[in-house]
Amino acid sequence: MSMLKKALERGLTPSNVISYLCLQIMRVNGALWGSLRLRLKALALGVRVEPGVSAHGPVGLMRWPGSSIRIGAGASLISSWRRATAATLYAPVRLRTFGPGASIDIGPGCQLSGTSITARSTAISLGRQVMFGPNCVVVDSDFHAHWPPEARATEPGMEGDRPVCVGDYAWIGMNCLILKGVNIGEGAIIGAGSVVTRDVPPFCLAAGSPARVLRCLKPGETPPASDAQ
Repeated sequence: MSMLKKALERGLTPSNVISYLCLQIMRVNGALWGSLRLRLKALALGVRVEPGVSAHGPVGLMRWPGSSIRIGAGASLISSWRRATAATLYAPVRLRTFGPGASIDIGPGCQLSGTSITARSTAISLGRQVMFGPNCVVVDSDFHAHWPPEARATEPGMEGDRPVCVGDYAWIGMNCLILKGVNIGEGAIIGAGSVVTRDVPPFCLAAGSPARVLRCLKPGETPPASDAQ
């Protein structure tokens, strides 16, 4: 009651106080139950979850025997629209390996919001404190052979799979798609809605479909000549 009285004395209305309390309850309860559910599921499926990892809402874990998934210390996995900030989420966070030898490595302090990461036969790795906006997708494969056309539904084309690496402190905007074989450098920013099909240098801003380097983030530096136009 004393807290409510102080809030009213500061000019806050009861509805504002109730709204704030509801937000805090949803945040705390979501993290508590989401994190507990994630750890129990990870324990059962052989997924490594390091200390300090939090989850808000359900997290989809699908690990093929012989593959590996690691979630680094202090990572945050947001799968609930209640906790998402910039936008609602189309689906929960999903981490999936499709075959033996595939791996997903989530670095310390990463933030994923409704992110789908699928490693079919190679490795997908995120560096330290990588941030993903809502509803991004990362894949290491096309999942079907390019040629001949009549065999696309039946031929997996695994020889075309390529690993993906996202460097430390990179920021991936909402609704981005990162395709196979891409390396995103340290500290890079990918604009919202981009389709990343080729490498992005460190500390550069890239955007578009396909994504192109627009400028360097470090003052006084220019992007590589091949991408400057």
